[in-house]
Amino acid sequence: MFESLTEKLQAVFDRIGKRGILREEDVDAVLREIRLALLEADVNYKVVKDFVARVRDKAVGEEVSKALNPAQQVVKIVHHELMQTLGEPGRLEFKGPAPYIIMLVGLQGSGKTTATAKLARSLREKGRFPMMVAADTYRPAAITQLEVLGRQIGLPVYSDKTGTPPPQICAAGVAAARARGSDVVLLDTAGRLQLDADMMAELVAIRDLVKPIEVLLVADSMTGQEAVNIAGGFHQQVGLTGLILTKVDGDARGGAAISMRAVTGVPIKYLGVGEKLGALESFHPERLASRILGMGDMLTLIERAEASFDQAQAEKMEQRLRAGELDLSDFLDQLRQVRQMGPLHEILGMIPGADRLLKQVPQEQTEKQLKRVEAIILSMTPHERRNPRVLNASRKRRIAQGSGTTVQEINQLLTQHRQMQKMLKQLGAGGGKKLRGFPQLFG
Repeated sequence: MFESLTEKLQAVFDRIGKRGILREEDVDAVLREIRLALLEADVNYKVVKDFVARVRDKAVGEEVSKALNPAQQVVKIVHHELMQTLGEPGRLEFKGPAPYIIMLVGLQGSGKTTATAKLARSLREKGRFPMMVAADTYRPAAITQLEVLGRQIGLPVYSDKTGTPPPQICAAGVAAARARGSDVVLLDTAGRLQLDADMMAELVAIRDLVKPIEVLLVADSMTGQEAVNIAGGFHQQVGLTGLILTKVDGDARGGAAISMRAVTGVPIKYLGVGEKLGALESFHPERLASRILGMGDMLTLIERAEASFDQAQAEKMEQRLRAGELDLSDFLDQLRQVRQMGPLHEILGMIPGADRLLKQVPQEQTEKQLKRVEAIILSMTPHERRNPRVLNASRKRRIAQGSGTTVQEINQLLTQHRQMQKMLKQLGAGGGKKLRGFPQLFG
């Protein structure tokens, strides 16, 4: 999401990195470019003004370290101030007797119903037993959508299609959750195309009736400046306790994420980073600041890998790797597990320094290449995957025709496979590092 902003900031840091010292006029010139980059990224102008002022005070003050070069000095200060602007990470508060009621609000189209299911899935993984309540009786198929999502993640959904008002549906849902033994209730309330008095009155009625411990605004990060105004309107009327930013993996310029915390004073608690029901991340300001500045995000990358890879399968794979027995079926399994973590460009973008290399290869080309590799392997017989050496010219022509690729591409894949086997055999024989827990496609 922050690709454009990251590129502009990196260009600024590259230019000042060539200077031996950082004079006050240099700081002012750099800050003008940073201000422009932030404004172009849809960051609220008041937030930009305050941010730039804080950076300038530190860049020309006594806090500058003599051990750092000019670019490092500015990056360090900007990183720190970005973290301050993004605010402390918000976490859900589970206090008092169960069930704990979490009310999700937002405009229509912000991804609220999907975010409800994502949050329910995340809470179950943390040992909770949530129930979802379908309280959006206005949008066509909203109730059915939540019921379908509930079946996909194996969690109960309370619904009422008899015309009962939403506040009473929420109260009945809480009672049903208590009777069932659920310790968390997620209320998927109705959205509108814009803020209006009737919508807010209904939300206030629900809040007053069931008294949720959390009121979370689900905001579409691609709406830019308007998302900040929406958050302010909801907070003033309903009283928000946190934000969930959706579509963070999209093409938005990222200004909403930077602005919302500063403007509303409400903490960001989760980021929606994809369409899959597991694509919900807890918000970490230091990690987001690092990604904005092109410094990578290895901690999130590791967490995604741990969530995507089965430990027993990883241990079995490690034994095969050490024995040099990695065949093309194993290669395909690892490729698929990597893709479960998210788009490859996004994954590699979390590795420090990799973002510059990615600029040389379009994202569409990377994904297309992965699909071609998968098509090649799927066009082979099980025997050919286990024993690639049997692939003679006629077999390769058959595979190329079946996969829509060329014999040259098949040869390239086989060469990469042989090289990887050779490297892994050397690592295994030398008793080197553990190979478990992360795909060797990055090796």
